[in-house]
Amino acid sequence: MASNEKFIIRTMQRDDVDSALDRAAKEGWNPGIHDADRFYYTDPRGFFIGEIDGEPIGCIAAVAYNESFGFIGLYIVKPGFRGKGYGIALWKSGMNHLGNRTIGLDGVIDQQENYKKSGFRLAYHNIRYEGIGEGSVSQGVVDLTGIPFEELVAYDSQLFSVPRPQFLKRWINQPEGAALGFLKRGKLAGYGVIRACHEGFKIGPLFADEEQIAEDLFNSLTGKNTGETVFLDTPEANPAAIALAKRHGMTMVFETARMYNKKAHPLPLHRIFGVTSLELG
Repeated sequence: MASNEKFIIRTMQRDDVDSALDRAAKEGWNPGIHDADRFYYTDPRGFFIGEIDGEPIGCIAAVAYNESFGFIGLYIVKPGFRGKGYGIALWKSGMNHLGNRTIGLDGVIDQQENYKKSGFRLAYHNIRYEGIGEGSVSQGVVDLTGIPFEELVAYDSQLFSVPRPQFLKRWINQPEGAALGFLKRGKLAGYGVIRACHEGFKIGPLFADEEQIAEDLFNSLTGKNTGETVFLDTPEANPAAIALAKRHGMTMVFETARMYNKKAHPLPLHRIFGVTSLELG
């Protein structure tokens, strides 16, 4: 850091998150158009921005879902300011906020070694697939808003590290998106969300008890955006998820490394066909 520069790190205000997501779009991460509200209100104290003489030069999200689990994302330093210590200062601010929690992140592959130096270990890879939306609503698929919210939270808690009601209530209700569930014998057996992104639409999560249920949800979600570009982030550790993407003619765009700083709560990856987001887990 240059001694004549005034570098500060502060907690983001709501409008700052829009700027951070714009920066993420410039990095090619393709966040959702309406992600800011969904992210920020999950943990308003968990977003940090670094500024030099009032100019934003970097950011990080360190979202605490509860007292035991948090997630790092939106970790960006502008080109021209990298390799000068600003990034590690932002990193420390995020880690300090999360404290002694178990922490997850989805990092770009070439940064794995740096994350390992901070105590993170690889769990598996997530692969982003891109294709064209086509399909129709399948029998058994219903609008998720018709499902009791407590039932959704209970189901989601089986497939995410901790319950996340604060996040979910906004995630399933957003403009230019859809949230669908699959009922089997009257019980929720899968659900998925599709949202508008800077480019095309992204499905996430896509959770299902069975491969056919995932297929039905995928067809129903993409059918709402026929002809549009669609993305799906799949755990490489779920062969059925990879097969679903390939069956629909989707091609690999890039991959990330899901890493944790501690032994994470084991997740049933065979039921995770699409992760919710690479920014918040």
